[in-house]
Amino acid sequence: MSNIIEVENVTKIYRLYDRPIDRLKESLSIGGRSLHRDFYALRDVSFSVEKGQSCGIIGTNGSGKSTILKIISGVLTKTQGYVNVDGKISALLELGAGFNSEYTGIENVYMNGTMMGFSKKEMDERLPGILEFADIGDFVYQPVKSYSSGMFVRLAFALAINVDPEILIVDEALSVGDVFFQAKCYHRMDELRKRGTTILMVTHDMGSVMKYCDKVVLLNKGEKISEGKPGDMVDLYKKILAGQYDRLSEEEKAEAQEEARPRAVQAKAASGASTQDEDAPMKQEMTVNPNVSEYGNGKAEIYDYGIEDHNGRLTSLILKGETFTIRERIRFFDDIAAPIFTFTIKDKKGNDLTGTNTMFEGVDIKPVRAGDRYEVSFTQRMNLQGGEYLISMSCTGFEQGEHTVYHRMYDLLNITVISNKNTVGVYDMESETHARML
Repeated sequence: MSNIIEVENVTKIYRLYDRPIDRLKESLSIGGRSLHRDFYALRDVSFSVEKGQSCGIIGTNGSGKSTILKIISGVLTKTQGYVNVDGKISALLELGAGFNSEYTGIENVYMNGTMMGFSKKEMDERLPGILEFADIGDFVYQPVKSYSSGMFVRLAFALAINVDPEILIVDEALSVGDVFFQAKCYHRMDELRKRGTTILMVTHDMGSVMKYCDKVVLLNKGEKISEGKPGDMVDLYKKILAGQYDRLSEEEKAEAQEEARPRAVQAKAASGASTQDEDAPMKQEMTVNPNVSEYGNGKAEIYDYGIEDHNGRLTSLILKGETFTIRERIRFFDDIAAPIFTFTIKDKKGNDLTGTNTMFEGVDIKPVRAGDRYEVSFTQRMNLQGGEYLISMSCTGFEQGEHTVYHRMYDLLNITVISNKNTVGVYDMESETHARML
């Protein structure tokens, strides 16, 4: 299958000046004095996309994702390298790109159609489909400067998909619309893909990457880290988010890029042992709530904690359906006969969704003395729907028949569940579904 997009050794450099006047001074300098520093938004990036393929570009903020899309779309000029696009592009870049705020929605539709090479008659034929999909009513006759961000993206996406693009480029714009419109857009993108449209998309929604992309390109700090199957690239992306990638050796990076799953870590995960030691606190790899609410009588302290995926890697991103582990480390400052260790998962509204403790699970916890330490792990399958959740932890017990809190921390860590199949409600019952014609 032939490549419809080819990117070879593309570099984009911006000149940064400490003061606006330095730009003028540099341009007028007879001796060619340099008053700027170079910032590499992209450095030697290469990849290709085959016709009819759906390709995702992922990476942290500032990794160059939007920059490469703009270069492919022709909005930005590359500093070095080669780009070839063999097809008609319809691009939905950042909110407002290509629209005149003073024009009405209708006027912007015709103006953009003309820029894409369509005649007025051709746009007349497409207008009903565009308006039906956008569904913004009479606002289409108002200047777009009066639109909400949701209405804006509705009209922009409706235009982008109704001009028969050979290549559809989407850059995070769908994150602005409501969830129902997002579902409608993804359904239409799926239809376009089945009809042979090539799709290039940038998104932070890893569930969409897993579900809609045939391949994924992973960028970090302006450089291409790797490309390959969505699952492998999302796995490697989680490592970057956890801050672990930069600390790998070159050999380990090569292994991670090829397999995205180091065997040594798998072995530790399989044995149930923690992949961290006392000299490498787990919490340093996690996003900890700076305003965590905590209390207790001080007889114990949860001094370290973390979340591990099924490979034993510390991360706040967990794929729905995979096994993950919550770990807690506790030190004791007093003798306690029967400590209980707990965790709870809440939604963003504060509702308790699930959780357990060592007493419920029937774990034999021995009496502790001052100076003792415990490590507790809770391993389970992630069946919550895709979304954002909060984890709380505590060490409690009973003294003279009264429930006693030694240390409790509310909303300590966040956990993001990545899903390519959400069902109704809070969790997935993993139904086995069959249907037959009668």
